[in-house]
Amino acid sequence: MANEYRIFISHSWSNLDDLKDLRKLLEQRGYFNVEFEEATPDVPINSDNAYYIKQRLKQKIENSNIVLGIAGMYASYSDWMAWELDKAIGLKVPIVGVIPHGQERISTTVSSRSKEDVRWNTESIVASIRKWAK
Repeated sequence: MANEYRIFISHSWSNLDDLKDLRKLLEQRGYFNVEFEEATPDVPINSDNAYYIKQRLKQKIENSNIVLGIAGMYASYSDWMAWELDKAIGLKVPIVGVIPHGQERISTTVSSRSKEDVRWNTESIVASIRKWAK
């Protein structure tokens, strides 16, 4: 039986298309089983309490085998993404940066914390997940 990877995708809520596209790309990959842990608009953490939200996100990150950080430049302006990636480091959950299509520059918020950064290519992303997942 193939491994199932529990993946937390650190993303910006203002750029949800990247999140949706990355999830779809991984779900459609044959012989690659994934379960996603991040919060999304479809399954939000219904609270305005930052402490509560951080506790829930911490649990989701801790349950993950790997964190994928979408490395678009918008990540440089997201305090939440920085917090999620720092929390992953603290919990010893490996991080892989995923560079969105067409990006020439990537966010150091992601690249300075990742084990490696890969281009938006199914096989590159899957190989990196298999290489680094705990």
